[in-house]
Amino acid sequence: MLDAFRGRLDSALSSWLGAKRQAAGRPSESGAADGLGLPEMQELIDGVARLVAGGGKRLRPALVYYTYRACGGSSDGEVWPLAMATELLHTYLLIHDDIMDHAEVRRGQPAAHARLRDLHRELGWRGDAADFGVAAAILIGDLAHSYAVELFTSLPLAERDDRSQRAEGADRADRSHAGRALTRSFSAMCEEVIGGQYLELLLAQAAVEPEARELLRVLRLKSGRYTAERPIQLGAILAGASAEAKAELSLYGTAVGEAFQLQDDLLGMFGDAAATGKPVDADLKEGKFTFLIHHALAAASPAERQALAAALGNPAATPEQVMRARAVLERTGARRAVTEMAAERLRAARESLGALALLGLAEEGRLFFAGLLDYLRERER
Repeated sequence: MLDAFRGRLDSALSSWLGAKRQAAGRPSESGAADGLGLPEMQELIDGVARLVAGGGKRLRPALVYYTYRACGGSSDGEVWPLAMATELLHTYLLIHDDIMDHAEVRRGQPAAHARLRDLHRELGWRGDAADFGVAAAILIGDLAHSYAVELFTSLPLAERDDRSQRAEGADRADRSHAGRALTRSFSAMCEEVIGGQYLELLLAQAAVEPEARELLRVLRLKSGRYTAERPIQLGAILAGASAEAKAELSLYGTAVGEAFQLQDDLLGMFGDAAATGKPVDADLKEGKFTFLIHHALAAASPAERQALAAALGNPAATPEQVMRARAVLERTGARRAVTEMAAERLRAARESLGALALLGLAEEGRLFFAGLLDYLRERER
């Protein structure tokens, strides 16, 4: 189901961004809405489109869509802009995340700032190539965020007709409550992931090792809510789901989102670079303090701590230093502990599915939720 959805979403995003590119090149005439008169913008739009077309799981927009379907939503015209907005928000965050992490590769291709830096050098432009690459990539990320907001605000929020409220004969003021709830949820999703990113940055700079509760906050803000809980919440609100269904769906989403991030941490250290699309030592060299590092340090000998410290946060770490650090993660049981943390959350999500089955959710959505757990259990990228 995810593959089929990905194809539909990619086609819709390509068409939408193509229209934006055409509009950027058309002359703007005395307030005309269909022309920007700024062909230079096409390069930035192409930067957004390049990352969108470069791959990706499309998990977040799929959760918006299939939750909407599960909760009785029936109009693609109603849900599609919200699904697209969620993916473009993710695009913006990836571009800025790569700058913060000094990542050279994204989805098997040069990261936006690296590609633009290299373009600057190839064309022999004046100024600092690295500064240009970062500055231009920030603008591409900003543009993707602007597009996400544009798509979200295109939803007829104040006019949408919540099913449960319609059944009770609620007036227009009551119906607009769902629109306000959607806005709060979308805004919270944006703020939480930024806050989680900043908290992760602070923990990497701290003079003392972070506590487990602090790492759990990062896990929940950066992934538990952003990756699954909030997209699920958006789809449920748009469909007019009951409070009971929304509560159970949130439990499922939190568990799935946290499992996803824990698996990302494992893949970032032990995965196959060809499958993940980025170097497997990137998180280690960047100095990200994850649960893997936390569990390893808790059980490491002084010599093992030294081996881990030699690679953690060291961009110049040698392959041998990285290999020794990975061996420490294995010997101390850190890899096993984080694998079990992810498995525990997948079990919790499976239990939530059982409760959701009793709430009468539509089959299409329930099948997607179950299939997603199977995918995560066997995930390799």
